[in-house]
Amino acid sequence: MGPLAGVKVVEIAGIGPGPFAAMMLADMGADVVRVDRAGNVWGGDPATPPQDIMNRGRRSIGVDLKNPEGVETVLQLVEKADALIEGFRPGVTERLGIGPDACLARNPALVYGRMTGWGQDGPMAQMAGHDMNYIAIGGALGAIGRPGERPQPPLNLVGDFGGGGMLLAFGVVCGVLEARTSGQGQVVDAAMVDGTAILTTFMHGLMAMGGWKDERGVNLLDTGAHFYEVYECADGRFLSVGAIEPQFYAAFLEGTGLSDDPEFAQQMDKSQWPHLKERLAGVIATKTRDEWAAIFDGTDACVAPILSLGEAPSHPHNVARDAFVEREGIVQPAPAPRFSRTEATIQRPPAHAGQHTDEVLGEWGVADADRLAALRAAGAIA
Repeated sequence: MGPLAGVKVVEIAGIGPGPFAAMMLADMGADVVRVDRAGNVWGGDPATPPQDIMNRGRRSIGVDLKNPEGVETVLQLVEKADALIEGFRPGVTERLGIGPDACLARNPALVYGRMTGWGQDGPMAQMAGHDMNYIAIGGALGAIGRPGERPQPPLNLVGDFGGGGMLLAFGVVCGVLEARTSGQGQVVDAAMVDGTAILTTFMHGLMAMGGWKDERGVNLLDTGAHFYEVYECADGRFLSVGAIEPQFYAAFLEGTGLSDDPEFAQQMDKSQWPHLKERLAGVIATKTRDEWAAIFDGTDACVAPILSLGEAPSHPHNVARDAFVEREGIVQPAPAPRFSRTEATIQRPPAHAGQHTDEVLGEWGVADADRLAALRAAGAIA
């Protein structure tokens, strides 16, 4: 019974940001149906769900989109849906017969969400690419890294998921909300280059105010400062330090025993940042990560241990907030954000491709038993 309960979404199966957006919508209570290729259906045991947890929360049908009857089946689903999301290159769904014009002709109130790297137009729109390429021209990749070193890709968090899938989910919800007032649908063009760019808004503002150099690793928030940095501990593990405000910086110096050291008194003297980093590195290296974590626990020093993906679910704060949950034997991030009344939850485990074909087509009023048999005989559905 999440906040999107009652919203129906058709997801044309893809990879990366599209499924992530669909997962977020499903976590919030939407009824999301993934349309998988009929040829990919292999009949996995429903009692043993797949381990691809980004496909959690929704049902799957198997449809041949190169079969006219398969296309018609999807269009009939569209008639019942609030939104559709797809992640092909521009023009692909049009060629399949399920592009925006075809879908909006069947359902004028439909929100048609399109997820691409480069966007639906522009000189690079038809080029292949991946997260790293999109955040490269969006300006984010060039800003991440150490001075004099190569840019450091932040996994595929910025393009695929933050600037991609999350942007698409936001756009779809905005579109559905507007359509409920106007009665008219529209196309949502969610491009990872756009999403990357908007994520850098704060830095562009700082540059305009003269507070950010267009260089890597020399600024307040890019590890240029000694008080906003990652330090190695005695055990080879790492500590994050983000003691920006004076009172937090003072708490940090107290924890490290440097409160009375005159060299650390001029916090914002950028000329001293490299030297102070070297000194702090020596201090932090005298204790293990967990020893430092214990020292700073409960303080306002803005210090936290750097955990691995495997360690994060066991951190006491994450445990207390149930930030991770276990489903079907897999520990995974819980739905977010949280709601006081309409609780978000994982509706179901990942589905095998085509697992719910008959169930969904019947429930959505697209096909009864005879129609299902005819579609299957024609090879239109799995």
